[in-house]
Amino acid sequence: MSRLSVSSYFPWCRVKVTRQNVNLEPRSALVHVEPDRRYRPLCHACGNPARTVHSNQRKFIRDLDFGDCVMTLQVEYRKIWCDCCKGVRVEHLEFVDLHQRVTRRLAAYAAELCRRGLSITAVADHLDLDPKTVKAIDKTTLQAEFGTTNYEGLQRLAIDEIALKKGQNDYMTVVLDYDTGRVVWMGSGHGVPTMDEFFSQMPGPVRRRIQAVAIDMWDPYIKAIREWCPQADIVFDLFHVVRAFNLIIDEIRNEEFRKADQKDRDTLKGSKYLFLKNWGNLEGEQRIRLKEIMAMNKRLNILYWLKDLLKHIWGYYRSAWAEKVINQWCSIARQDGHPKLVTFAKRLQRYKYGILSHCKHWMHTSGIEGVNNKIKLIKRIAYGYHDSEYFALKVKQAFPGRVLSN
Repeated sequence: MSRLSVSSYFPWCRVKVTRQNVNLEPRSALVHVEPDRRYRPLCHACGNPARTVHSNQRKFIRDLDFGDCVMTLQVEYRKIWCDCCKGVRVEHLEFVDLHQRVTRRLAAYAAELCRRGLSITAVADHLDLDPKTVKAIDKTTLQAEFGTTNYEGLQRLAIDEIALKKGQNDYMTVVLDYDTGRVVWMGSGHGVPTMDEFFSQMPGPVRRRIQAVAIDMWDPYIKAIREWCPQADIVFDLFHVVRAFNLIIDEIRNEEFRKADQKDRDTLKGSKYLFLKNWGNLEGEQRIRLKEIMAMNKRLNILYWLKDLLKHIWGYYRSAWAEKVINQWCSIARQDGHPKLVTFAKRLQRYKYGILSHCKHWMHTSGIEGVNNKIKLIKRIAYGYHDSEYFALKVKQAFPGRVLSN
């Protein structure tokens, strides 16, 4: 007679395996689990032992597959009268959470597969579970680890927004711990109410320790930071400023194209990316053509020179030198006289304080731009997220941050 038993694969206290039924086609097994009468049942709410059994219940629970065999548990459990809770409660079972239809070890395995980058659909297909069940498992696991915002060690922040749906005004704000790369918080929207929601939850001592915040030149962010963290320096990033100026370059280039004669139009045609690229990234023929355009058109020559000078502003360590170059830049733009250049020069002077703050903190938002690119990848894997809370938890999981050495 064989002494082999499957009970060692179910090492749980207060229950015992009584029998098992195995089907060959399809490969599946039903394992019967009953309470061990040697132990008094525990209340799932308070954990205290109960003396009175109210009723006996049964439910079926999916467990980890055994090889290629689908495992299902038929669990007999009890409802009890708890003297501490003064009511009827369900008996505590260590291997399954209340109201769940999968064991904790199956839930942990599903959550680990999701953590490794598999989509909910892929995990559900692999484990033969409903996608809604997999999502609920993963979300519950993430809420336990990332559901509470961790403000520990925050000193410098980077803030940006990400579009959830292309072509729609649907954004989420991303707050990054600049020093560790950890996503601290994500919230729906990208205006003052969103920032108020973040800063209002932040403890006062933490707000007072914030030294600097890197953002783009957007007034709602500026207003919220000045209100909640008035001691923090606002740092404007090179990327956003140059991107805004590139739009002006393209608009003026189109204007010059429309005013040019046919010969000059042929030279200007298709030159958009020549002006957007850095000189060092241009190939030999591209440099020759760009030189021809700049020799032909004085305004476009000034534009390209201003773009190059604009980038150099962020290379200074002393604010006095950086301010001198900003004033020089604005003076040249005003001398040219083009309305768009003059408007941009006024904007640069208006937000000059945030550019000069870069000399002190040497911060930029390239890190958060990299985060945004990976966030888009997370979104594509799942074909989009309809649950913004779950989406934020997935992003926090993907960016736990690095440990700083002392």
